[in-house]
Amino acid sequence: MVDEGVSGLLPVAPRPLWQRALPVVVLAAITAAQLATPNGVELGYFLAAVPPLAAFAYGPLGTVVLATITFVGVLLPHTRDWYPHPGDILTLAVVVVFSVVVARVRQHREHQLVTVRTVAEAAQLAVLPPLPDAVGPVRCAGLYQAAQSGTLVGGDFYDVREGPHGVRAVIADVQGHGLAAVGTVAALLGAFREAVLDEPTLPGVAARLDRRLVTDTGADGEGELFATALLLEFPPGERVVRVVSCGHPRPFLLRGRGAAELAAEPAPPLGLGLAGLAPPRELRVELAEGDRILAYTDGVTEARDRAGVFYPLAERLAALAPRDGGLVTLTEAVRDDLVRYAGRAKDDVALLALAADRPG
Repeated sequence: MVDEGVSGLLPVAPRPLWQRALPVVVLAAITAAQLATPNGVELGYFLAAVPPLAAFAYGPLGTVVLATITFVGVLLPHTRDWYPHPGDILTLAVVVVFSVVVARVRQHREHQLVTVRTVAEAAQLAVLPPLPDAVGPVRCAGLYQAAQSGTLVGGDFYDVREGPHGVRAVIADVQGHGLAAVGTVAALLGAFREAVLDEPTLPGVAARLDRRLVTDTGADGEGELFATALLLEFPPGERVVRVVSCGHPRPFLLRGRGAAELAAEPAPPLGLGLAGLAPPRELRVELAEGDRILAYTDGVTEARDRAGVFYPLAERLAALAPRDGGLVTLTEAVRDDLVRYAGRAKDDVALLALAADRPG
């Protein structure tokens, strides 16, 4: 990408071809129309529209170039009965100066926006970095789409980590969405990554996350924080998965050509103080060769079509699942089908696909 600050001719971000071509086309069209009209019919004044159009398509230098061409077209001697008056030339000069200033301000603002967006993306990726293709013996793929346009992280998150007790994964949906929820997401991710190393049991990991939210609620004093979460564990040396749900939608087990919900009994959401309530129960599932697990957040199943009908993931998942077992293909197929069904999601959407291909 050529930087407009260097060339002055191209914008910071590539503009659509029609936008870059529009000032040139307008200039050529008005000039041709003027030459084709009878004497006494003045169209040259419409050339004053070219510099403002250039200001929104090019930088200051590009605007000056097109404005100069416009001036030349207006001031060249014509074999006609008319010639621009000094007042007309002054008006066009004012328009040109104004257009160059607008182009400069727009260029500076775009540079600022590029810088801010670069910093924001770096910060958000530090909170929720891309998943590797595999963590230990577990293949994984994650897909995230924030409801708030222009953000990479919102109220949903997932992570997969290996520790002394096997490979553990989390997918969660915190209260709220968009940038306002990023602080809570960062706190829960930090607590999860520590618990992977310290906690011997999956319910213990859930309790650690719950304590984090309860503590943050007391520190902020701004009401209660809630989050639903699904925790999964692939213990070393076993072809099993253990599942704990804290108010989160049940994951799907894809086996062969079928897809079935795992009957994980949901405990209360995180943030209510699990230590004072019944601890979450752990579900243990034997895995067969080729099994895949798909976890998701409620932004998927709560998406609606134009008639207000919820997206039927359970009914469509088996047909969407690729036969080659590809996890990235699986998450993308669900995402694409969701978009076709409901359009752009109104809530954050997260998908996490996992497969234990061999014992640890």
